[in-house]
Amino acid sequence: MSAAKQQAETKPKQKPKDKPTPPKAGKLPPYKVLLHNDDHNAMDHVVESIFALTPLKEYEAIRKMYEAHQRGLTLLLTTHKERAELYRDQFKSKGLTVTIEPA
Repeated sequence: MSAAKQQAETKPKQKPKDKPTPPKAGKLPPYKVLLHNDDHNAMDHVVESIFALTPLKEYEAIRKMYEAHQRGLTLLLTTHKERAELYRDQFKSKGLTVTIEPA
């Protein structure tokens, strides 16, 4: 047997690492960010809050506010869980009710 072949046979085989890989940003499970209607906040405050806290344009914020006002609830956007929780907390700080749920 050659020395190289014998050396290759005597080396212990390394086990593959079982280290889990974190999910990629685009692969995180989506969550809905839902704005609820209330009788306490002025419509302009709701629009200003949506416009300030989300990437939505002003006309989209107005449309979302009216939808929540008429239907009681509107889907603001869909994102990953951590960002959805951040939106929920930011809207709460402005006195608005936002819930999140898996999409």
